[in-house]
Parts: sequence; structure tokens; C-alpha cells
Amino acid sequence: MEAPMKAILREITIKDICEGFVYNEFEGKGLFGLNGKLVIQPEYQRNYIYADGKRDVAVIESVIKGYPLGLIYFNKTGEDTYEVLDGQQRITSLGRFMTNKLDIIDAEGRNQNISSLAADIRERIEQTKLLVYICEGTETQIREWFRTINIAGIPLNEQEMLNATYYGPFVTKAKAEFSNSNNPLVQKWSAYMAGNVKRQDYLHAALSWVSRGDVASYMSKHRQDTDINELQTYFNSVIDWVSATFKDVYKEMCGREWGRLYEEYHTKAYMPDRLAKRVEELMTDERVTDKKGIFEFVLGEEKDTRLLHIRVFEKSTIRSVYMHQTQAARKAGISNCPLCAIGKDANRTRIYKETEMDADHVTAWSHGGSTTIGNCQMLCTTHNRAKGNK
Repeated sequence: MEAPMKAILREITIKDICEGFVYNEFEGKGLFGLNGKLVIQPEYQRNYIYADGKRDVAVIESVIKGYPLGLIYFNKTGEDTYEVLDGQQRITSLGRFMTNKLDIIDAEGRNQNISSLAADIRERIEQTKLLVYICEGTETQIREWFRTINIAGIPLNEQEMLNATYYGPFVTKAKAEFSNSNNPLVQKWSAYMAGNVKRQDYLHAALSWVSRGDVASYMSKHRQDTDINELQTYFNSVIDWVSATFKDVYKEMCGREWGRLYEEYHTKAYMPDRLAKRVEELMTDERVTDKKGIFEFVLGEEKDTRLLHIRVFEKSTIRSVYMHQTQAARKAGISNCPLCAIGKDANRTRIYKETEMDADHVTAWSHGGSTTIGNCQMLCTTHNRAKGNK
């Protein structure tokens, strides 16, 4: 039977934890502390996400005011070496402040860093003791425990959990490419991808595309790979295809299922100029209520109108309503346009051809009326235009 994981509680001062602190601005993460003995962000950890001027500052203000920061957990990796199991967001925030890479604003609105604080306040911060559990266990125990913690109040998302489970050379390479907010390609990608780079959303999308949705199996299979060539190649193929197929960029492109659409349509030939013109027409068409569906709609040769949530009636509905109204009008000796029928001019008995009439929402579509046969009536073109959205 496997021995249980051990955990010993220690008190370590902020000064000691931040000794030898190194922060990588390019990758946005704290690297080392405890004079090189502590790895602050192991590869299975999520990126540093506190650098927003709020959460990082809140950590420092808590220390200054004497508020507890909560328990921190280290994993013992050697005789005198450790890695942060939980608490890297707080430690990185402290390290940035202690090395003058993070300012706070005092009660009088002035920017303050560690060097500008009064000596007694600086001493109090340095000597503040943090409660740290030193954990020892098997790799399986440590990783499983890491997956269950939620001390910082920001739960791990799906991809962060997968990174922790399948950490290794592949995850290291993939995060460097797709989870790096300083990657100059992120700006281009952001036109087509939604989410937060640091929270692994771009990486998750890239992995979903190449794995056809089975991210966990793909990461397990490639865990020990020392390159990400297949992932990069497939991802770039999708992005290049989208940008070549659609000449113009619209905000509605962000977050579409481009991986699936690539698989379904990239072997078909399209004329980008013609496609661009049609997309523009649909973007400005007030009847189209879901602009996000336009791209798949035109790729699919405009067959699935459900993608647009368009507010026009089906041809079969129009035909059925026209025939019903016309039959009833002839029997009653009145116009098949109900508004003409209650008028006093010569059109009150006129029977219009179907091509002379428009399908109209009895309860206006803009007022919540449904595009169904029960809410459809045929009006002559003149009356339909005059009615508008009433």
C-alpha cells in the first residue's frame, strides 16, 4: 500500500522566500526564490495571472496591513530544494514588489515601491512570516493534490488542469508558443480566437483543433515530445486558411470553431473577392440576427439559414399563407391583402399575385414576434412597406 503524503508546517519570512528572486518579464512568471532553492513556477503550474494592478497590489496591501495571506504549499524535490505547489501567484507578487518591479499607491495617491517605504515598514514586510507546508510524496500524489487545490480562489480551468496532468517537454514548448502574451503573433491570432492567452485559452484552442477535440489523449500521446511541430503546423494552417479565405476581418470572427470549419471546408475552392462581397452584404442585412453564423453560412454555400437566425419566412410558409388568404378572400369577395380589404378604394376587392405581396409578421419581429406560420400574413407590397415594424 502506498504511504500517505507527508506535510510539515514551517514559517518562512518574506525576505527569505524572495531572496534571489528572478522574474522573467518576457514569459511573465516568477522563476526562483529561497536563494535559488525554490522553483516558483514549475511547468505544471499555470501562468502568473495576478499582474493586473489589482490582485498583485492586494497581496502587498494585505501584508502591509497585517492580514494573513493563507497557507502556501511547497513540494520537496531534493535534500534542500523545493517547488511551489500552491501560492505561486502570491509569491511572484511579493517577489516583484521586493525587487521594485511592482508599485502600489498609498493613501495619499502616491506610487510606492519597496525602496521608497519607510525603513520600519520595509522591515516589517521583510520579517512577515508566511505559513508554508512542505509536502513530500510520490509524483502521482503531488500532481493529484495539485489538481484539487483552490486556495487562491481562482479555480484551475480545463487546460490548466491538463497542463498539470501531462506536464513535460511538450507542455513546456506549447506554453512558450501559445501561452505567451509577448508573442508578436498573438495580435493576429486574437482576431480569430477568444479568451485569455495567460489562462491557456489559445493553447486549448490550438490543441482542440489538431486533436479534433480530444485534447487529453493528444497531450498524453505527445507528453514527452521535444518539439511541437505538428501542433504549430496545423494551427498555422487553420489561421492561414481563414485569413486567406476571408479578406476582411470582423469582430464576429473571434471565437468561431475555425478548426472544425477548416476540416469541413478547406478542400473547397472559394473566390475571396466574391466571398468578401457576400459577407459584407449579410453583415449589413438587418434581417440577419446572428452575424457570427455568417462565415459558416457562406462556406456552406448558404444552405443552412438557421445559422443566421434570419427573420424571413420560409418559402413553403409564404406559399401556404398566400394560398389560404387568397382562397378565403375570393370566397368573401374581398382583397387577399387584409389591409386593402378594409380600405375604401378600388383595391378593397383586388386579388394580388404572390409576387405582388410580402410576407409580414403579424406581431412585429422586433417586438418579439416569431418567424412561424402562425405569425405570418401576406400584405401587398405598398402596405407592407408602410407598416414597417409596427
